This record gives sequence, structure tokens and C-alpha cells, in this order.
Amino acid sequence: MSPRRPRIVMLCGDGLSSWFMYNALAAEAEILAVVVERKPSARAMIRHRLRRLGWPTVIGQLAFIGFNRVLAQWQQRRIDQLVQHYGLQAALPSPAITHRVPSINAAAVRRLLKRLDPDAVVVNGTRIISRSVIDCIERPFINTHVGITPRYRGVHGGYWALVHDDAENCGVTVHLVDAGVDTGGVLYQQRIRVERGDGFNTYPLHQLAAAIPLMKQALRDVLDGTLASREGVGPSGLWYHPTLGQYIKYWFTKSVR
Repeated sequence: MSPRRPRIVMLCGDGLSSWFMYNALAAEAEILAVVVERKPSARAMIRHRLRRLGWPTVIGQLAFIGFNRVLAQWQQRRIDQLVQHYGLQAALPSPAITHRVPSINAAAVRRLLKRLDPDAVVVNGTRIISRSVIDCIERPFINTHVGITPRYRGVHGGYWALVHDDAENCGVTVHLVDAGVDTGGVLYQQRIRVERGDGFNTYPLHQLAAAIPLMKQALRDVLDGTLASREGVGPSGLWYHPTLGQYIKYWFTKSVR
């Protein structure tokens, strides 16, 4: 066993999954800082998607996002059950170690990482991290991705696996971060089993709960000098938000909610 707790910095999006991961790691790691980036503006996100996907797809995705606000309310009871079942805690980190930044790629983040020089950097829910940040210290950046990579890169990997009748690859990946979209070396993967009451907003809770022990093991590997990546599951694919039409289609044709 390692003689000490790993010293880590967390780079986070401002959301519940970040706080669930923070609280799960707090007892086993010395968390030096939690860097929380501001959500990108909706206008910037729409412009980015338009360039990649075009108007028809983006309009359909926006319609689904609106619909999902109602869907999440329908699924709230199941969400609450899973949070309790997995013992997930949403307490915010102390203001003394919290740093809020407009972007995870800001120069201030590089300066902080260099000054603190952690054993590892844990990433959760941020935008793509730039090469300048990854290379600013010679330490591993480790991310949780709610999908089996590289087959289900991007977003909603569990949902898309079920849509494609690929339940054996409905799971989660803990991986090294590089400058690509979920393309870093795989450290650990775990499949999940969803139940009849689950849906779009509960799959990630199963995935996060499965990822927590994998992240803890990866941090132990860092201290032990045994951190090693391995091949994931191909072929590689990049996935986006479903459109409202796609969601309704797969709900009625495949019972994937």
C-alpha cells in the first residue's frame, strides 16, 4: 500500500457530478485545489455545434434539451433513489481551496498547477483541455468519461450504447487526458447494468458510481508507479446530444428512455 494519500488538483465543470466525485475522493486524497470553470455561453455552444452539425440537427438537439428539463422531473424520484443508494454526496468544497475561472485553459490555471505540483490532476466535466495546460506539469491528467472509449466518445455514451443494442459496452471509462475528445489512453473500464426504471438522466449516475472506485485505483497507481494505459474498445466514434426526433424514435422502437 502507498504510504501517503495522493496530492491532487481537480479541474471541474460546475455541476453535481463534480461534487459527487470531489466528496468521494476527499477521504482518500489530499485535494489541494478545486478549479471550477464557468459554463460556456449558450450562444458560443450553438455556434460551435452549427459549424459541426448544421441547422437541422442543432434545432433538434435544442428541442431535446428543452424536453429533457421535463423528462428530468419525471425521473427525479429514480434519481433520488440512486443518489441515496450509491451514497453520493453533493457538498461543495471549501471556499479556501476553490478557484473559479472563466475557462479551464486560462493562464491562471497553469500557474496554479505549477505552484501546487500535485501527484495527479483529476478532471470532471470540463471543456476540452488545451495542450498548454496538459504540458505545464509532468503529471497525469485523469478523466472520467461516461462511455466506453473509444467506441463511445463525446457525450451520453451509455445512452448511445443502449440505442445501438450494445449493452455489453454500456459503461464508464477512466482515462488519461490528451488534447483530443476522449482519446487518451484507457486506464480502467467498467460496464453497468441499467434497470427498468432508468432513463437518460439516471444512466450517468450508475456510470459515475462505477467510476469512483476506478478513479481511486488510478490514483493509487500514480503513487505506486504502476499507472499504465491499455487498449479500449473500438471502433472509435464521436457522439453528440440526440435530437428530439431521435429520442422519441428510440423510446418507442427500442424502449430506450
